Amino acid sequence: MSRGASLARVTAAYVVALVVGWAWLAAGPSTDHLWLDTLVADLFATLVIFGASRLWKNSSLYDAYWSVVPPAVLLYWWAEAGTDGARVWLVALVMAAWAIRLTGHWANGWPGMHHEDWRYVDLKERTGRLEAVVDLLGIHVFPTLQVFLAMTPVYVVTVRPDRGFWWLDVVACVVGLGAVLLEHVADRQMIEFVRDRQPGQVMDRGLWGWSRHPNYVGEVGFWFSLALFGLAARPDEWWWIFVGTITMLAMFLLASIPMMEKRSLERRPDYARVVERVPMFLPWRPRSTAP
Repeated sequence: MSRGASLARVTAAYVVALVVGWAWLAAGPSTDHLWLDTLVADLFATLVIFGASRLWKNSSLYDAYWSVVPPAVLLYWWAEAGTDGARVWLVALVMAAWAIRLTGHWANGWPGMHHEDWRYVDLKERTGRLEAVVDLLGIHVFPTLQVFLAMTPVYVVTVRPDRGFWWLDVVACVVGLGAVLLEHVADRQMIEFVRDRQPGQVMDRGLWGWSRHPNYVGEVGFWFSLALFGLAARPDEWWWIFVGTITMLAMFLLASIPMMEKRSLERRPDYARVVERVPMFLPWRPRSTAP
């Protein structure tokens, strides 16, 4: 199947998923809690993508969900609450920049239906008879819940704001746009490296010479910026606003990065020297090593 046909199938699946989610919100029973109604619709949309993933035997169909659904959720909450003001517009700006960049990066880099993320393949192969359950819960439902939790500060901004625009909103916007720019530069540097690299060569240039995973640093920075917007809207609820960001950080540090590190060390022996010199996560000056 051609790459164009593959992307057409993915687009069709997401259109159906969004329509199913919207139909539930429009005609399904209400819980009298906007956030809970949205979560249920989000899970129904996830089931649509799961069904498409099983039909076409490729769980990578879910990857675009990460950046396609949050803007839709933001717009729905915004429309339902009728919130106005500079803060919500800045949140929308930051999220639009993030979503367009991340979705475009995925679409440009995905070869097509014949390619499935190696992490999904490995996870499903290791779980045997439970493969379908792990596919549903681990690859589809868990990330949906993870992202929804990280979106709760946006719910505060759009539905439950308690304070007007102030300097913290400006800080949140700068952090968010800076994080998106960091991701973009890191991804562009990696694309150029992969295009020109020699066999066995490892990436330790540009941002990748200061952090072994600068793209993940940018991703966490984006979610942190949403939490800052939530804190600006409800400073009295500081004690829970950052929970979603913390769980996002934990996912990268405890799951995604260790898997990437293990694979790189197995496939590229020279990567061990990068590990010795370059910080794993937060960018910092590379350590010098003995000649």
